[in-house]
Formats: sequence, C-alpha cells, structure tokens
Amino acid sequence: MKAIIVKQFGGPEQLAIADVPDLSPNAEQVTIDVHAAALNRADLLQRRGKYPPPSGESEILGLECAGVVSKVGPGVTRVKVGDRVMALLAGGGYAEQVTVHQHMAMKVPEHLRLVDAAAIPEAFLTAREALFTLGQLAPGGRVLVHAAAGGVGSAAIQLAKALTATVFATASAGKGEQVKALGADTVIDYKSADFATVVLEHTAGKGVDVVIDFIGADYWPQHSKCLSVGGRCVVVGVLGGANAQVNLGALLFKRHQILGLVMRSRSLSDKIAITERFVRESLPLFESKTLRPVIDSVFDWRDVAQAHERMERNENVGKILLRIRDE
Repeated sequence: MKAIIVKQFGGPEQLAIADVPDLSPNAEQVTIDVHAAALNRADLLQRRGKYPPPSGESEILGLECAGVVSKVGPGVTRVKVGDRVMALLAGGGYAEQVTVHQHMAMKVPEHLRLVDAAAIPEAFLTAREALFTLGQLAPGGRVLVHAAAGGVGSAAIQLAKALTATVFATASAGKGEQVKALGADTVIDYKSADFATVVLEHTAGKGVDVVIDFIGADYWPQHSKCLSVGGRCVVVGVLGGANAQVNLGALLFKRHQILGLVMRSRSLSDKIAITERFVRESLPLFESKTLRPVIDSVFDWRDVAQAHERMERNENVGKILLRIRDE
C-alpha cells in the first residue's frame, strides 16, 4: 500500500508518498480502507522529531481517519466488511489502510460523508473526555475553552452547549465570528483582552467551573483567578510552554484541581472505554445533527505539505483534512 512518510525530520517538504508494507488484521482487528484522515498538531511535532509514536505503534502520521471496512479478523463481531467507520488512532492515518481493534471502529452516521467524519474522532473524543470525564461539567455549568477555533476547541464548544452550559471562548480576532457561530456565548480576543477579567465580569465574580487549557505555561495565574471555588483546569496541550508557577496556597483555599489529559499513549482498554462512552452518549447527537464536524479545508493527500503549512500558520478554523480516496 501507499502512505505518507517523513523522509527525515524537518519541515513539510519532508513529507512524501511512498510504498510501505501491507497490513493484515489480527483476530480482534479490522482493516479500514482509508478515505480521509485529519491533521493534528501532534503530526507537526512528530514530523519535526519531537513527538515519537508510542512503542509498537505505526510511525506513519495520522491520529484519526474514516473509511470502509475491507477485512475483519476471525474474532470480529462488532462490524462487517463494507461498514463505513471512523476511528481514533495512535498513528497510521496518512495511509491507504489502517488496522484497528474492532471496539475502536465507530460507525459513521448515514448523513455524513466519510471525508467529514474523519474530522470527528480525535477532536470530539478528546473534548468529551476533557469536559465531562475529567472536567465534570454539569448541565448549566460554565466553561472557558481556549484555542476555540481549533479541532478540539470547536468540538468542546458544541458539546458544552448541548449540555446547556455557558461557554467562554478565546480566539484571535479574525476567528471570533466563526467561533461565535459555533455557539460560544462570549468570545474573547486573547491578544487584546485579559480573559480572566472578562470571565469574572460576565459571571458576577463567580468564575467558570471548568477550563480547557491548550496553552499551559503562564496562563495558570489567570486560570486561578477565574476558576470558581472547586473549579477544574484540564490541561490538553502546552502550546505556550510546559512550566508554570502554581500558588499552592491559593489552590488549597479555592479547592482547585489541575488535571492532565493525553489520548495517544493511553492503553487499548482505556481507548476502548473512551470510545464506548462517546458512542453511547455523544454519537447520537451527530445522528440528530445537534453536533457537526467543523471542517476548515480538504486537501488531496498529494498536497499534504500545503496542508501542514496551513496548520503551522494557524490559519484554520476547525479541522484540516486529507482526502486519500474518493467516496
């Protein structure tokens, strides 16, 4: 089969389509003929040599995909050949085929194209875990979502609004209207306004119950200010740096929690449990069209370098997709 490989660590120009070994499913796995894969910032880091795949996983980029089941192992009962599915991956999505455990293959709602479905797994499963499993966001609660124009951020807004939460979202000024259209109640231009001050003004000083943090580093003092008593800060990324100063006295006094979330290196049993929660509680909201994948752009996979360049320039609102084969 063919896949996109990294010739050597570096820029987008190091990406190329090449022949790689064919895949075969084991007893509990299915093979998916990939129609589309989505970009994630982890792909950019891996391409630069800064985020290696977990031991034993594919070195091919790509953490989510959608396609059609073409082979099943002898122990597979959940899906069958011909089913349209999407899946969260530890790697391997930038290829003509992937193999996944049968419990990781989620059926695509009938009204969605496969190219659109590829935008769902990583973004919505991550957002759901951050908001509800770790963040324990309750109906009518208040949440602050950073990087709200990105894949996980745009998913988190929709999931929170489906729960009738009040959503504060940070984004650059040029993306504010698009973030507002996703359902955010208050959009804050992080370059020109102090988000903690805005949150406190709009909540009569109470703050938010949950923060979804992609930035890390120096944002913690502001999070400490705008989190409610007992509030939870879920760290999903550290785009602004990994080291922060934490006033433990303030943390104790306000009973704050700082929680870390990573998906790629989780055990298979963890990922199956995460997938099953999503299928049970959130996938029906796509079928009813309450939720929708947010698509920024679709590139032919031969143009993967341009797709990576777009993400590196931080131009996207929602997911950037690679079309690998036509539906």
